[in-house]
Amino acid sequence: MALRQFTFSNTTLLLKNKIVPSLSTVKSPCVPCSIQCKASSIITSDQNSTSRRSANYYQPSIWSHDYIQSLKSAFGEKSHAEETDRLKEEVRIMLLKLENPMDQLELIDILQRLGVDHHFGLEISNIIESVYKRKDTLKRNNNLYVTALEFRILRQHGYDVSSEVFKGFLDDNGNFPSGLSVDIKGMLALYEASFLSMEGEIILDEARNLSSTYLKEFIHQNKEENETSLLVNHALELPLHWRVSRLEARWFGDVYERRQKMNPPLVKLAKLDFNILQAKYQEDLKNTSRWWKRIGLGEKLSFSRDRMVENFVWTVAFAEEPHFEYYRTVATKVNALITTIDDVYDVYGELEELEIFTRVVDRWDINAIDSLPEYMKICFLALYNFINEVAFDILKENGHNIIPHLRKVWADLCKSYLVEAKWLRNGYQPNLQEYLENAWISIGAPVILVHAFVVLPSTSSSDSVCLEDYYDLIHSSSIILRLTNDLGTSKREKDTGDIAKSVECYMKETGASEADAQRHINSLMYETWKKMNKEATNCPDFKSFIEVALNVGRMSLCMYQHGDAHSIQDLVTKNSIMSLLFQPIVL
Repeated sequence: MALRQFTFSNTTLLLKNKIVPSLSTVKSPCVPCSIQCKASSIITSDQNSTSRRSANYYQPSIWSHDYIQSLKSAFGEKSHAEETDRLKEEVRIMLLKLENPMDQLELIDILQRLGVDHHFGLEISNIIESVYKRKDTLKRNNNLYVTALEFRILRQHGYDVSSEVFKGFLDDNGNFPSGLSVDIKGMLALYEASFLSMEGEIILDEARNLSSTYLKEFIHQNKEENETSLLVNHALELPLHWRVSRLEARWFGDVYERRQKMNPPLVKLAKLDFNILQAKYQEDLKNTSRWWKRIGLGEKLSFSRDRMVENFVWTVAFAEEPHFEYYRTVATKVNALITTIDDVYDVYGELEELEIFTRVVDRWDINAIDSLPEYMKICFLALYNFINEVAFDILKENGHNIIPHLRKVWADLCKSYLVEAKWLRNGYQPNLQEYLENAWISIGAPVILVHAFVVLPSTSSSDSVCLEDYYDLIHSSSIILRLTNDLGTSKREKDTGDIAKSVECYMKETGASEADAQRHINSLMYETWKKMNKEATNCPDFKSFIEVALNVGRMSLCMYQHGDAHSIQDLVTKNSIMSLLFQPIVL
């Protein structure tokens, strides 16, 4: 386990009106040991009270613990690793032999979409650096496709490339001329590039509008199911920049394999690599499932969502590479605890109980648990033990105690839940701004990202990276998760009597129709993505953390694209999870 090293300075992180101590202010006292607690009975919705909200919100998990423990994959065997190494060398040689910058960028794009680019990090970095330095090589103004492809890949890799490169394609009035639309390949590349825009880049807003309009018209007029149509439909559903890498790798692998000029060694490498990673994920999932079974929250708290597999899928999206095993384990536990405690506040807890629970978490006082009802004791002890375990790992690794930092961010989450519980019980509906000021915390992303910050290995060359440097990035990532969650869950939660979400808040505040409100929330999400694109380039160099923050936004779009897939286990979600975790690609 490689845990990141911290350096200290006297700083604090301000989360709106909440002050979270910087990691750098914390010394290293002893870490408390875990405390064991077993519930004597299952908690149900009608126990002790008839005033609680219905507990029959959620179906039991379709993925049993026994099924997860039975998973076996032959792709963990040494022979497959050896075959993968041989194929990697073939592809590496192929990549190094390319001399034309356009050919190099096209192959890099394919490697990224197939999810195998992490094997060629040094080679890809060298090529991109060379392309960036030879800015006139591609003669951008003569080729929209090449210009857009280069722009997108350079920005993906953190290079400061100006959107002014597209000015050569504008007419005398400063607009993209309709004649560009004859180039479907170029328009698709322009569309994908436009989603790496930042605030104030009007030219990329125009590029997005023009290209999306043309691509939709192309699909309307061309009913033939060929690769171009597949790629265009796929892009219009979600752009590449917003997609989850592992799911994209599985989808694009099928498309690339049918390509006439596909490279057989690359196809086989992509399949083997996917299956080997899948075997690794299965072992990670088994470990976290055993933890979940041991603490018993899924069984004891029958009102809450038992979604261990879905919680794990989020973490695969956050950090997919094999060496992030420890982080995935921690992040899955974080997600599971957020889901359970959210249901305590949202579904089962009475207001007086929730106020007491919030105080206990805020004080982090294990001696105060006797004031809690039985089901809350189980929740608090699970959280308390988890934090201590993570803190012990980090203390043992580098001598730093992060308990005050983690307990503060969990306390902030519980306080935001309590605000929403009071709104619900008092029938209060905030305006959109008031709602978002609380809801970006209640969505749980700050908790997810703070844990990522303290656990992920740092590749930064800086000796003084502090969490406060990433405040804007964390805020934007949280807002995107909140808005996508609201769009996906609003209808279900309205039917079940939850608080008004962003769509309803905007409707009440402005008198807008539901359709107009949804469009407004979508536009807010798009504008926030532009902020996050900028923040990701401005933050200090902590690449793995920055990527997790971006991936929180990506996975939220995936999980809530067609509804509340985190809570409702529909067939589409089941099939996606099967293809990602349980079904290997046929070689």
